Amino acid sequence: MKHARPKQSSARFLPISLSEVKARGWNELDVIFVSGDAYVDHPSFGVPLLARLLEAKGLRVGIIPQPDWRSKEPFMALGRPRLFFAVAAGAMDSMVAHYTPARKLRRDDAYTPGNHHGARPNRATIIYTSRLKEAYRDVPVVIGGIEASLRRFAHYDFWEDKVRRSALFDAKADLLIYGMGENPLLELVQRLQKGEAFASIRDIRGTVYPTSTAPEPADDVVELPSYEEVAADKAAYAQSFRLLSGEQNPGCAKTVIQRHAQRYLVCNPPAWPLDRQALDAIYALPFVKAPHPSYKEAIPAYEQIRNSITTHRGCFGGCAFCAITHHQGKTIQSRSEGSVLKELERLAELPWFRGSVSDLGGPTANMFGLSCGNAEAGAKCRRDSCLFPKICKNLVTDDADSSRLLAKARRVSGVKHVAVSSGVRYDLMERQPRYLRELVSHHVSGLLKVAPEHLTDRVTSVMRKPGHDCFDRFRDSFQKESAKAGKKQYIVPYFISGHPGCTLSDMVDLALMLKRWGMRVEQVQDFTPTPGTLSTCIYHTGVDPFTGEKVYVARTDKEKGLQKSLLLYHVPEERKNCLAALKECGREDAAAELFGQNNRR
Repeated sequence: MKHARPKQSSARFLPISLSEVKARGWNELDVIFVSGDAYVDHPSFGVPLLARLLEAKGLRVGIIPQPDWRSKEPFMALGRPRLFFAVAAGAMDSMVAHYTPARKLRRDDAYTPGNHHGARPNRATIIYTSRLKEAYRDVPVVIGGIEASLRRFAHYDFWEDKVRRSALFDAKADLLIYGMGENPLLELVQRLQKGEAFASIRDIRGTVYPTSTAPEPADDVVELPSYEEVAADKAAYAQSFRLLSGEQNPGCAKTVIQRHAQRYLVCNPPAWPLDRQALDAIYALPFVKAPHPSYKEAIPAYEQIRNSITTHRGCFGGCAFCAITHHQGKTIQSRSEGSVLKELERLAELPWFRGSVSDLGGPTANMFGLSCGNAEAGAKCRRDSCLFPKICKNLVTDDADSSRLLAKARRVSGVKHVAVSSGVRYDLMERQPRYLRELVSHHVSGLLKVAPEHLTDRVTSVMRKPGHDCFDRFRDSFQKESAKAGKKQYIVPYFISGHPGCTLSDMVDLALMLKRWGMRVEQVQDFTPTPGTLSTCIYHTGVDPFTGEKVYVARTDKEKGLQKSLLLYHVPEERKNCLAALKECGREDAAAELFGQNNRR
């Protein structure tokens, strides 16, 4: 049965100029967001989502998107907010957005109109806060988003190759909100509305604040090695990471403190995950689902996600190189089926929609509806991953909710095709035969993108990913289900080169596996050490912080380039580099198999 189509929304954009503020009859705003991204009124963009949430609570909210940071005037465009400024560098860490893994300057920015580079500064959180303090010294500044969140403690910075202070101290902000910020932001606003002084609000979950007073030692407080210690000693850095990793579960996390010179950073336990009702309410907010009309050029990031639907948040995969678990949390927060279908109906009503949904998923598509089956154990759990080294016995892996959602999504009136472009965990899918059948039969357009990242067990163990055998079983299942559906479909694998633990010889083994399977990759991601991840800790220290064992790390651009070339052995331009890599690691014997007996030179 087809679902009825709703009436089109008449939502307005949030104001980004003083004239738009006055058009609403407002003399001032309560909260002003400053963002490193262009303003796209879509729930996939963090700042508009939080701004819409505050608007729904009756606050007057505006956004200053991508202000020119070279002077304070652009930061005064909407005047002085009554409560505070809220600053985010954007959907990506600004250094990741600006530089390649080889530290070369990028020439594009997908979150900027026209894909133009240069619309935001390096370390945008710090620069934006500095300008705001220059313009309005007495107005509190709250920083958040992924850049601030993952840089909230002393952290290794790949681009300077050193340990930097917490972003809270470098930015000189008044408060930092980490993780998904809805609950901390709402509580902050509500308490300020009741008359509490900003400086006195220090107990909100999911927030970090600076203090000059040394916190009293207590059983519910964990003190990390100081900034000075972790900057000078890699063993102290590894210890700091290990201690912090144990305090990520809201059910059992303690307050974490870290001294920086004569001041202290105090990080309250993580915010509680949103329940289903709260999550549904957020995605029912009146998003226009379009860029602000002042933009005259296309915004690539929007074009990629405008037809997508987010079904859930969080990821319990715990991949060593990924920041999602550290930012969104390990708990899966799923929307109700009805909420997702209603958003699909609203999408189908938009004039530019042509019937194809580009993605129905989340950080990991096949985690929708999953949870811990033991609430008591889950509240005390300190595992980073529910899947590695083996699937937790308490994890509910039933695929009834996810497979049923896919089936119903296809029946929404006006929807012709629903793709699943989000990543999937194929080790988890071994327990989800119905979801695999639905996916392969109806939601793959010939090519399914998956990210094994590597296939030699020694490397995948460091990555905290499933190894060769698991991927081989998935290939077999995918091929069998495709044959049953009467379709010729293929897997497109994504891999990381240069990851800690990976040698040139490991990449030769991976290339040989792909050759034997008849698989070719067109893109290889060179490992980038981003703040806050286990892989970055290993890259910086050269050891696994949990075992103390040494881990091989490729550090030179030459070796990282050769690793990448090996997976592109089928590209003629990479042949010379591949042969050099084989000689470098003493694997010249592999040339015949990779290139053929008559093509070794």
